[in-house]
Amino acid sequence: MTESAVDAVVIGSGPNGLAAAARLAIAGADVLVLEAHEAIGGGTRTAALTLPGFHHDVCSACHPIGAVSPVFRDLDLEAHGLRWRRSSVSVAHPLEGRPGPLLTQSIDETAARLGVDGPRYKALMAPLLRHAEALFADALGPLGIPRHPLVLSRLGLSAWRSAAGLAARFDDEPIRALIAGCAGHAVQPLDNAFTAAMTLVFLLSGHVGNWPVAEGGSRAITDALAAIVRAHGGRIQTGVRVTDLAMLPPTRVVLFDTAPDQLARLGGPHLPAPYVERLWRYRYGPGSFKVDWALDGPIPWTDPGAVDAATVHVGGTFDEIAASQAAAWRGALSDRPYVLVVQQSVLDPSRAPAGKHTGYAYCHVPHGCTVDHTDVIEAQIERFAPGFRDRILARHTMAPRGFQAYNQNFVGGAVTGGAADLAQLFTRPVARANPYTTPNKRLYLCSASTPPGGGVHGMGGEHAARIALRRIGRLAPTRFG
Repeated sequence: MTESAVDAVVIGSGPNGLAAAARLAIAGADVLVLEAHEAIGGGTRTAALTLPGFHHDVCSACHPIGAVSPVFRDLDLEAHGLRWRRSSVSVAHPLEGRPGPLLTQSIDETAARLGVDGPRYKALMAPLLRHAEALFADALGPLGIPRHPLVLSRLGLSAWRSAAGLAARFDDEPIRALIAGCAGHAVQPLDNAFTAAMTLVFLLSGHVGNWPVAEGGSRAITDALAAIVRAHGGRIQTGVRVTDLAMLPPTRVVLFDTAPDQLARLGGPHLPAPYVERLWRYRYGPGSFKVDWALDGPIPWTDPGAVDAATVHVGGTFDEIAASQAAAWRGALSDRPYVLVVQQSVLDPSRAPAGKHTGYAYCHVPHGCTVDHTDVIEAQIERFAPGFRDRILARHTMAPRGFQAYNQNFVGGAVTGGAADLAQLFTRPVARANPYTTPNKRLYLCSASTPPGGGVHGMGGEHAARIALRRIGRLAPTRFG
């Protein structure tokens, strides 16, 4: 590690950490990124988990919010090597005995699969789509005075209710199921307040552009961010696990792309005890159990609409998904879990050998759960794709403890940076006027444990870096110790 003074050290090289480093480096700051793993990326790494020639996303796989992220667009990741690959269908949601809903870029096409609820769906989404860019700019920021209050108020009329309340506005199962599947990304009970907002953001993102995967694997996202950091003089060192801030070179500021417990552990000696105690009380929520497959062919969905979809929400009706999500939240298991399936190789043939496919799926389980969920996940897929198991050549599983061992930010297997219920959504990790700051003017948090929360979008890093830049010129480099 360099011993010369720097302007900023970023601990962690996930999308938020690298977005922060890129913003700082572009502004002229001397930036050093330190990553404990041998490869950058955090939740966006890609690896050969099953058989040679099959490339699997270890954590995040499909990137609806990344594709509309203001900071990713501003940094122009595609000019630095990222290529989005899209299908004509963002989301399919198979149902038993009838065609399921499809989320496509066209509101009209989406509504056409919703029967009697189609006109009501169009009336809900069309006004939001007209102001989508402004809505994403405000929705992906911290709680505060919105830059587009009149536009945000349109979302707010529906956003504060629960996903269950939103679904109750409709009469038939297809739209209710589509709402449940999108709400499931929030990893909360569907009757929690504000889950409707997350549902609408996911639906809206699908009408802005079909949900993409990154060509070659999710690692391409952080490879592009790293290229920007290096192009502006920033340095990235891997294989460096920071166990004490005294290890760092003299620096003006430190940004933590880490979970709150790591900020508490490393920054504790430099922070007031009450603040550190609140970091330790941060709630992480349910974990995830994930399976990756090497497949002998595509998943044989009964519903033809699911064949080319980027993401398939598997779980049946609204009520089934609601029961599954509530169970994980209260620490119970479901024998019919809500399963998120991503079909990367359908969109990006480079992920598997010719004629073969990758499979990716996970479900939500109790925090730290040790029960193997392979059979129940595969049974859920088989329910809507008979013959699926016959196409499995090899599998790789990852339980909550495996997620945490792989990345310390995934405490108890919580891959979204912590519970995003109303009590923590805007005040994560601690209720402060500015959640990216700490009581120490040199220390900042920029991870998914800050607003707007989980997902590959870089916005936590963007907001933290802009605040750090306001202070960095007033601070002299110093050593911690």
